[in-house]
Amino acid sequence: MGGQQRIYKQKIRATETLEKVFRAMEMIAASRIGAARARAVEADPYTRALTKAVAAVAVHSDIRHPLTRERTDTHRVAVLAISSDRGLAGSYSATILRETSRLIEELHEAGKEPVLFTSGKRAAQYFRFRGVPIEKAWEGDSDRPTEERMYEIGDTLLQYFLDPDPKVGVSAVEVVFTRFVSMVRQVPEIRQVVPLRVVDAPVAEGDDEGELGFGPDGMGFPEYEFIPGVESVLNMLLPRYVTNRIATAMVQSAASELAARQQAMHTATENAGDLITDYTRLANAARQGEITQEISEIVSGADALSQAN
Repeated sequence: MGGQQRIYKQKIRATETLEKVFRAMEMIAASRIGAARARAVEADPYTRALTKAVAAVAVHSDIRHPLTRERTDTHRVAVLAISSDRGLAGSYSATILRETSRLIEELHEAGKEPVLFTSGKRAAQYFRFRGVPIEKAWEGDSDRPTEERMYEIGDTLLQYFLDPDPKVGVSAVEVVFTRFVSMVRQVPEIRQVVPLRVVDAPVAEGDDEGELGFGPDGMGFPEYEFIPGVESVLNMLLPRYVTNRIATAMVQSAASELAARQQAMHTATENAGDLITDYTRLANAARQGEITQEISEIVSGADALSQAN
């Protein structure tokens, strides 16, 4: 009985230590989620304004820009998987890895050649372990991506799409990320960022499908005169638009990761408390059993002495 009591006390101490770690991680995630949410929300007005500006130029232009042109000289498709650098975030990274694997399989079935890029240590470790070649991997600060890192990734993918060599270039860029909806809901999404498409439809918030609408409420844009010219304006706006879409996806993923980690750590803290309660109950039962055994031994010894006398 005494051995069991010691075991339960050791488990209680270990679980209490874990509970403190989980609570600390929950508080850290909670302190960062506010800034991440604000960053994601603040990016929306700029994204919508940039989308309208690009659409205004595109719908009044007959110029086929390289970023809006379908490439037929290569079957290579770039896939960017945005995951986390650390674990303890519930199913956040597992969902992205599952969606990325499904997308790669679909591309193979369609006769395409996926070219994998990863952001976050979890994705890199997962695909390397399974022998999937990675073209380039970025790691560090997945929950707080810097502007330099976001635009580095965007510029790299743009260079692959614009590379004239069919053995190096890609025909499209797909991004697998997690859209932040609320603290309790984060949705995995697959977004094609290039080639861009111009459609006769309203501009949707977030521009989820990579399509440039004609204007709010389906109304066409007024006539513009572009100086120095439509081609020059497109050359400046479209690359910025594409890199902004990738940066927005990374900001959304960062907020989703923090929300998922806060939820996971909150649940882990509650489960640790339940375990401590259970172990305490078992330790008390072992202690009571030990006391009962000692009393029984004393009574038995007293009876034996009285019979001997």
